[in-house]
Amino acid sequence: MAAPVALLIVEKDAMPSEGDVVSVAGWREWVALPDLGVGRLRCKLDTGARTSALHATFVESLERDGAAWVRFGLRLETDARPTLRRFEAPVVDRRVVTDSGGHRERRVVIATRVTLGARTWPIEVTLANRETMRFRMLLGRAALRGRVLVDPGASYLQGEPEPTR
Repeated sequence: MAAPVALLIVEKDAMPSEGDVVSVAGWREWVALPDLGVGRLRCKLDTGARTSALHATFVESLERDGAAWVRFGLRLETDARPTLRRFEAPVVDRRVVTDSGGHRERRVVIATRVTLGARTWPIEVTLANRETMRFRMLLGRAALRGRVLVDPGASYLQGEPEPTR
């Protein structure tokens, strides 16, 4: 009997640029958000979700120098006890997102960088209440596209993020 053949089909515009390296990652990985000073966060890599999402315990709109900003809280579980940290970021957009249960919600979108393994790149992420979810962050296919192939049978292939500038 012949060995099974794996076939990878990638859309033309999803192909990585020359010099890019596509990493293989598990369905769950450690990530960092260096722009926010978050050094380590458990994250689900979800190819079924278009948009990335970050858990926010609260979201407050504000204005700074005539531009829309947001203040939000994130509960980090880096020590023995969870720590609530507050962040501020410019608002990139406000989008209606449909969750896996079919519920539509208007969410604030911010831009930040994500680190997975040794690689760091810019992403857009929505702020959402993920209190009942297992992972405080979900990395969707728009952020993964052309950069990461997800092995759904593996976890933590990339190790913990390296410190970034």
